[in-house]
Amino acid sequence: MNQRHALIAAALAAVCSASTATAATTGMNGSADTEKCYGVAKAGQNDCAASDGSHSCAGQATTDNAAVEWKHVPKGTCEKIGGKTTAPAK
Repeated sequence: MNQRHALIAAALAAVCSASTATAATTGMNGSADTEKCYGVAKAGQNDCAASDGSHSCAGQATTDNAAVEWKHVPKGTCEKIGGKTTAPAK
């Protein structure tokens, strides 16, 4: 009986792990229902590279609401929350 419980627990852990990885990937890559929103990311919470090339990875924003940092937000909400849908001019 203990081996059966261990097998079930391992199977559940694998399913949970796979669904978490899928959710994280979708969040980082966006979807048809999201858009890039510049100027709204908090420090350390940007979704990808800065538009000015100062870094190339998610989570590297050093200040809140920097114009070159972006996050995916639901389409149509960016400007309502104070962001812009286009990168600032270089």
